[in-house]
Amino acid sequence: MRIERQFFGILAMTLTLVAAENVDAANLVVNGDFENTSVTAGQKQFFGLASVTGWTGGENLTFIASPGTASTVYLDVYPGLPSTSPVGGNFLESDGDPSFHSTISQSISGLTVGQKYEVTFWQAAGQQNGFTGPTTEQWKVGLGSEYHYSHQYQLPQGGTGPWEFQTLEFTATATTEVLSFLASGTPSGAPPISFLDGVSMQAVPEAVPEPSSLALVAFGIIGLGLARSRRQAKSAAV
Repeated sequence: MRIERQFFGILAMTLTLVAAENVDAANLVVNGDFENTSVTAGQKQFFGLASVTGWTGGENLTFIASPGTASTVYLDVYPGLPSTSPVGGNFLESDGDPSFHSTISQSISGLTVGQKYEVTFWQAAGQQNGFTGPTTEQWKVGLGSEYHYSHQYQLPQGGTGPWEFQTLEFTATATTEVLSFLASGTPSGAPPISFLDGVSMQAVPEAVPEPSSLALVAFGIIGLGLARSRRQAKSAAV
């Protein structure tokens, strides 16, 4: 009976850990897909005027754009960028020229100090139509005082960089910290434009042993228990 109790206890622990491994972590970012705004279909709007729920900043050349408007009005890029992001719906575009760029940010609460968090998002890039020269584009992403850069596009004149998925890892140093995005591009005077959508932030799950490994441990403990029971039974019979 004791061996059976050990077995079922270990089995329950195994199932609990496997279930915990498969639970999706909650997204801590509000309105990471920029859908909750005042922008109407077929339009772009200055970020500061678009009533973007959850976000602040974007004072300079930063816009919320509806699908199909990447190459129309304001920061219109050369043709070639897909009209919608992989997330669909609205997206953000920002001039990465240091003379005109500006940060967007959001306060993230409920963090655990020392916990690692993954910030994921989609990015794309282009150059404002009518300007010349090659450009570079990327995002400078911060959580509190920790900063990382996304992959850098290096585009020829008039080039566009396709949408690509990015993952950056941060460690929380306070229970509430500011998550920020800043378009970073070169050179000045040749507007390098960065695009952003689908922002998410989730806790990195703790490493969990593979179910097969846990099963081996369980059977090992059971085997030791059976061997001990046999020894005890043999001793009692003598």
